[in-house]
Amino acid sequence: MIYLDYNATTPIAPEVLEAMLPYLKDEWGNAASTYRFGAKLKSVIEEAREKVADLLGASPLEILFTSCGTESNNAAINAALLANPDKKHLITCVAEHSSVLSHFKALEKRGYSVTYLRVNREGLLNLSDLEAAMTDQTALVSIMWANNETGVLSPVERIAVFCREKGILYHCDAVQAVGKLTVDLKHLPIDYVSITGHKIGAPKGVGALFIRKKAPFSPFLYGGHQERERRGGTESVPLIVALGVAAKEAKGCVPQMANLVGPIRDELERSLLSGIPKSQI
Repeated sequence: MIYLDYNATTPIAPEVLEAMLPYLKDEWGNAASTYRFGAKLKSVIEEAREKVADLLGASPLEILFTSCGTESNNAAINAALLANPDKKHLITCVAEHSSVLSHFKALEKRGYSVTYLRVNREGLLNLSDLEAAMTDQTALVSIMWANNETGVLSPVERIAVFCREKGILYHCDAVQAVGKLTVDLKHLPIDYVSITGHKIGAPKGVGALFIRKKAPFSPFLYGGHQERERRGGTESVPLIVALGVAAKEAKGCVPQMANLVGPIRDELERSLLSGIPKSQI
């Protein structure tokens, strides 16, 4: 089989699987335990958090482990709304992932107003449309970094600046960007950024949400003291370890994506266009 759908999911990288195995076989304790067998796993979780933070150009304190990109997206949206209960307007794009669009459709039934920005023939947003849609009632803008269907990149730097100037929270789904592009959140005023493990060689079932230090956040799941009381639920140490290793490997792959994968993609596109009559991008 020739598999060309890494935007859907990736196989587990060998080094990721190897790192997980001790925490599936021997070190299977509960990191929330007060006794040594479980409690020593807290340092393992924090080591993984540091690796994810390094991938994103963030502080480890800004990283929240989740179960997937969908949870990360929903948690960020939920946090923004709870922080602005009187604001009932949201902005997103028609080309967003279904985990964002479905949430916004549900919010419309609860009385929220949503502006769905359209894209042009190349899949690009018109930034003037975004500016025109912003009002003093806008609680959140949610626009992804890289589109999972088309690969089109959003001008996240400019979107982030617009939102900061207007005092509007900005959430960015970066699931398809990490490991392919340089992501440095130290220099981008984005409030929330979602990623997931299974796009970068980790298993399904683990993701992360970047929450800027001064961005408001309320728990999406209650139940315990995990994740600095930001997400209840016993931590899955094997999956968190896997995401940490995958994040470290993904950061090292960024130059290869630009220097090797990019030209191969461009050549494939050229050959398809020249070889298939009436085809178009």
